[in-house]
This record gives sequence, structure tokens and C-alpha cells, in this order.
Amino acid sequence: MKNFLKLLSLAFIISLIVNTTSVFADEGAPLNKLPFEEMVEQASGNEVNFYGWGGDEKLNQWLDEVYGPSLKEKYDITLNRIPMDIDQILSQLISEKQAKSSEGEIDMIWLNGENFKSARENDLLYGPFTEKLPNYQEFLDVEDLENNQDFGYPIDGFEAPYSKSQLVLIKDAAVTEATPNDAESLLAYAKENPGSFTYPALPDFTGSAFVRNIIYEFVDYQEFQQMEADKEKLKEVIQPALDYLNELAPYLWSEGLTYPSDGPALNNLFMDGEVAFHITYNAYEIARAIEQGMYPSTAQSFIFEKGTIGNTNFIAIGKNSAHKAAAIVAINEMLSPEMQLSKYEYLGLIPVIDNNKLNDQLKADFAEVEIGEGIIPQDQLLSKRLPEMPAQLVPLIEEIWLEEVAGK
Repeated sequence: MKNFLKLLSLAFIISLIVNTTSVFADEGAPLNKLPFEEMVEQASGNEVNFYGWGGDEKLNQWLDEVYGPSLKEKYDITLNRIPMDIDQILSQLISEKQAKSSEGEIDMIWLNGENFKSARENDLLYGPFTEKLPNYQEFLDVEDLENNQDFGYPIDGFEAPYSKSQLVLIKDAAVTEATPNDAESLLAYAKENPGSFTYPALPDFTGSAFVRNIIYEFVDYQEFQQMEADKEKLKEVIQPALDYLNELAPYLWSEGLTYPSDGPALNNLFMDGEVAFHITYNAYEIARAIEQGMYPSTAQSFIFEKGTIGNTNFIAIGKNSAHKAAAIVAINEMLSPEMQLSKYEYLGLIPVIDNNKLNDQLKADFAEVEIGEGIIPQDQLLSKRLPEMPAQLVPLIEEIWLEEVAGK
């Protein structure tokens, strides 16, 4: 009888340990099991810190005056927009990880490309979470490659689309009638009009994209999609583009001895009339610039006949975020048709939602948006959209350019 009681007591203790462990296991990873409705309840009354580049004042205004108030009204979530360069953000994420803090300050992060790859490889992000977003499932094409790869790197649910960008060139038709629609015609124009064209120095984001686009003029983009990060092999493949850029260099602004430091510096040269062309990844910024009087009404955007590189930028969640539920709810709201439409109207940013998944009224609402003057219609723009290169190749191309083009 005593042995039986001992066995019974032991069984009870083991059962208690197992059940207690199970309870703590549930508490340790609650978001993996909570339905979205309960996340909304958990997020209510919380703040969420949104870290990202703060250099676009119009975007900042939209976040502060449209998106933030919507989060507060619908979910009682307070948005704190914290402008910070991505290198500083990654550094802070590393510090929070090393501190093993469960109260990390970085909740939402605006990033993509090389920075996403670096963050994932260093285990700095929370996820996967996109399967928890009702708006992601309902309004996005979940099979679209752009929603599954970021510069060729698998997303695996660790970031959600924010908006789309695509490289365009801008000219003032009153200054030049020429519209170079490929690399060769651009070179011919530069030779006939020395000093009228240039591009930002790499590794500037826009300058790097322009060089990759020139590479696509000579080498099919598909050749890079599965390429390993071998600098010498890459250099061999892109040599025709390097030869082209070196032939172009003497005819650039400042004879190619110096390059604008970044996109805004190039834009200043364009607005001052020192160069005839601007290059930007914001396909519709021309409309805003014309409206604000920064560009004349004769400004026009154009793209190469073979197309231009486009990419999607994303929002991720810090691994040590103290407000993961609030971040998930906030990202879901960003993907709502209402927010995407507002961002499209207010900022001219290409929506990430699938038009085929919208009802007739929403389709009509998007179709009625008038972005402004000088733009390329969205259907024409997207029909000439080229995929980004794999993230591991981008820094190698920038190194090669610095050595083989800028260094000569």
C-alpha cells in the first residue's frame, strides 16, 4: 500500500511538472498561438516604435498625420516614429540581442536588401509573422516572388511589404528633346553633350541601382539569380558593362573625376541645370516636385526599353521587441487597402496589394487616383519592371565599380 501511495504521489508530481512546463511553454511563445483578434486585444493601449530612414518629410508627415492617428483610433496603439540610419538600427539590434533583453526598443523596422539579409543571418528579427496578418493573406499575392524574396534572399515570413519602388530617369523636355532609352543612346547623348549626365557614386543606393541597370543592358538578369558570391567570376561576367561605364566616364559631369555623393546631390545638380537628367528610385516623385515648383511642368520621367530595376521595401520586427503584438497589428494596418490607397494618393508610392483581390469599389478608388504630371502610367511602368540582383552580389558590384571605374 505504501509503495502504491509513493507511486501515486510520484505520478502526481510528474503530472504537475509536465502541466506547469506546458503552461510556461505557452506563455513563452504566446504569439505563435494567439489568433489575430487576441493580438488586437493584447496590443490595445501599447506604444510601437517604428525605426527607419527619416529623410522623406512628406512620408514622415503621412506617418504622423494619417497612419499614426488611424492606429490610435482603431486599435489604441500609439506610433512613435524614430528616424535612424539603418546601420545604427542594426547596431542597436545587435546590442539588444547581446543584452538578451525582452524589452527591446526597436519594434518595427523599415529595411530591405542587403540589410535584411544581414539582419536575418545574425538572428536579429522576429518571425515568421506574415501568416498572422489577415490583410497580407487577403489582399496580397502570397505567391509573388517579390513577396517571397528580398534581393534574391528568402523572406520566410520575416518581413512584410511596405511599398514598391522602381528606377526611372527624369529630364526637362524644355532643355533636351533627347530621351535615351538604352545604354548606347545614353552614351551617344553624353558624347554629344559632355557634362550633361552623371550618376551618384557607389555605394549610394540610387547610384548602385543605376549601375546594376546598366549591367542588365549587357547581361540577362537571369544569369545572376543563382550566381554565387564569387568576385572574380562576377567581374568577368559584368566586364562589358564595366567597359561601357569607363567609356562613358570622360563625358560625365566633372569629366567623371568626381560623382555626386548621393541621390539628393544629383537632384540638386538637376534642379540647378548643371545636368540634364536625374535618376530616382521613387517613380512618382516627379509629380510632387512639379506640384511644389521644384521642377518645371516640362519635366518628364522615362525608362529604358529593356526595363528598369524595381524592388519592394519591407517592414520587419525586432527579435527583442517589447511590443510584438502591437507591431503585428500595426503592420497589418499598413497592408490594408485604405492605408495603401492613402499612401498612393498622398505620396505616389506604388501599392503592394494585388489589384485583382480588390472589390469593384476599391478598384475604382485606386483607378481614380491622379498622381500628377510627368509620370509613367503604372501599368506601363510595371510592365518594364526588372528583378533585383541577389543581395550577396550587390556589395561585390559596388567594390568592383570603385576599383575598376571610379579608381581609374
